[in-house]
Formats: sequence, C-alpha cells, structure tokens
Amino acid sequence: MAGLYLHIPFCKRRCIYCDFYSTTCIDRHAEYTKALCREIALRKDFLKTNTLSTIYIGGGTPSLLPIEDLTFIFEEIKRHFRISPSAEITLEMNPDDVSVSKVKDIRLHTPVNRVSMGVQSFDDEELRFLQRRHTSDAAIKAVEVLKSFGLTNISIDLIYGLPGQTLAGWEKNIQKALKLDVPHLSAYALIYEENTKLWTLRDEGVVQETPEQTSLDMFNSLIDHVEKAGFVHYEISNFAKPNFESKHNSSYWDEVPYLGCGPSAHSYNGECRQWNIADLDTYIKTINELHHGITPAQPLFESEHMSIPTRYNDRVVTSIRTAKGLDICVLEQDFGADLATYCLRMAEPYLQQGLLEKTTPSDQKPKGVLKLTRKGIFLSDGIMSDLMWVD
Repeated sequence: MAGLYLHIPFCKRRCIYCDFYSTTCIDRHAEYTKALCREIALRKDFLKTNTLSTIYIGGGTPSLLPIEDLTFIFEEIKRHFRISPSAEITLEMNPDDVSVSKVKDIRLHTPVNRVSMGVQSFDDEELRFLQRRHTSDAAIKAVEVLKSFGLTNISIDLIYGLPGQTLAGWEKNIQKALKLDVPHLSAYALIYEENTKLWTLRDEGVVQETPEQTSLDMFNSLIDHVEKAGFVHYEISNFAKPNFESKHNSSYWDEVPYLGCGPSAHSYNGECRQWNIADLDTYIKTINELHHGITPAQPLFESEHMSIPTRYNDRVVTSIRTAKGLDICVLEQDFGADLATYCLRMAEPYLQQGLLEKTTPSDQKPKGVLKLTRKGIFLSDGIMSDLMWVD
C-alpha cells in the first residue's frame, strides 16, 4: 500500500484564513502540469512499490485545471504506477467550479471516484467574510450535480468559530450539511495563521476571536448532531458514515508511505520525510533542470531522517488523534519499553483529569489503548505535545 498526493497550487483568489502555499498565476497551469508530471517520473522509486491504494489531488484549487491537464496527469501516473482496482482517488473541488460539463468530463476522462469540497459555510454572509467564491445555493447545487453523475462519495469541509458566529447559526450549517446526505464531513475550528489576512484583521481590531467556550459548545453540538445522523467520529476533525472514512487521510495516520509532488508537498517512506520547496517559479525551474540532467541551483526538497524518537513522536500524534487510539503494546514493540513507559507516565495526569482514557487490557490489546475522551479532544494539541519525547 502507498499513496500519492499531488498539490495544485492555483487559486482565483486567496481565502483570508488560508496559509497553504498557493498562487493566483492560473495562466501557468499548462507549464506547471508538465513540471508536475516530470516530478512524478523523477521520483517514482521513492515509495519502493509501484502500487497506489490512494491518490489525492489537493490544493490550492485543483478543480481550476482544465480536463486536458487532469487527463495528462493521470496518464503520467499510469505510466509509472499501478493503481489498485479498489483505490480511492480524490479530487478537491470548489463548489463554484462544479458544472455539468466539468463533472461529465471528469467521469469520462479520469478515474476520480471521490470529491472533497470546501463548502466551509452555508451562510452567504459568512462566505463573503471568508472571501469564498461560491454561495450556499451553489454548494447545494454542486452536490446535486456530482450525485447526478454517480459521484456519491463526497466529503464537505465546514469551519466553525467564525467572528460573530453564534451557536444557533453554526447548528443551521450542520443541519444543511446533513440534509445533503453526503457520507463524509470534516469540520475545523477557525485558526488565525500568521501572514494571512485574517491574522491582520484580528491584529487591527477589525475582528475578534470566538471565545473558547463558544467554540467548544459548537464542537460538542457538531458531535451530537452528526453522530445522531449515523456518522462515526473517527478522527479529531473527521466524521464518516460506516465504510466512508477517507482512506488517503487515514493512511497518513496509519503511517502508510506516500509520495507528495508539487510545491510544498510532503513525502514519507517509513525511513525519511521530505518536503518540496514552496515556490512555483523555483519548483518549475528545478524540475526542468533535473529532467534535463542538470544539477539544479537548489534542491527540490529538504529531508529528515526518521530517528527512533522522531518516529515515536509521529506515532503519538498520528494515533492519539484517531478513534483507534495508541496501542501501548505495539508502541513498546516498535520503540522499546523505555519510551512506552515514558508515554504512560506523561499520560497519567490526563487520565486522572478525564482527558485521556485507557482501555481495559484484552487478548488483542494486552496493555490497553490510550484514547482521547470527548472532553480531551478539544485539548488534543496540548495533550499530544506532552506525550512527545523532547531531547
């Protein structure tokens, strides 16, 4: 098993909260697509397998690419990899880009079988504040169009804790999302990232952060509503109907190797992590130099060897955030008794506070499993940080 992530960095305009690498130079899409395909060819051996169980095309806004570019990308993938017959192949789409002709082309010319759509809100005023391109009606219509062409494996993203957002307003968003009858929901608390317009607006006093208790109330309300609707809360920010969990994202949490191509994309093969340069011009120039056998002026990516403490820290972060939790016996087998003992010692205060729980040992899990409680989920970043090993 292995995954492939492709970063499409183009956006018509940047949302005020986004700190992912992107550019509005959409006219360079053909040049970029060629470079991306060259990177796929150059780095095809990184994974040590040629079979892909998941492909995820994210961004940016991948749905801005013409169908010719998407077709070209999949042709290149198939030249170097075998795509498993059961592979999950996800394309991120903006609701504003979903049209009958676009979806028809995707179904006819690509193997895409899952769509992740950044709805963020069903309130038009909130969408205008976030500087999203679509309206609530457009998002609803987009889901209808996707379903009409048999693309029913749909995930939608929502954001809560917007400035001025009320609990009642958030619950209206939840209800509208559930009414669409999609099998996957992702919901994130609004984060004020440095170097974003949102950060500036807060610093200038134009907006204020939502009180922590209000955000907690919104998160708890979300859990109540979606679980009642039959969703499983399988990761901190992700909810799915049974058997519709995101296979690609789950592979990150399960430490399945993946190759990331495109500017700022990350890769992991079990031995090292790599992350590409986050600049379109430098990325294209470097890829083209490598393609022609020229030593580039600067490396395509930076890398980090995965030491045992680093791998232990990764295991803590990726496991604790999921409903499956952190298996203490497996932790000890993989990283030794000392690190397993350290983990349990650091977890003890959180167990006493009811923020973590430890399952009763069983034949299958002889030392139990550490899991976040519902109360602990909202404080997960601090909990995971304290369980990590620091030299």
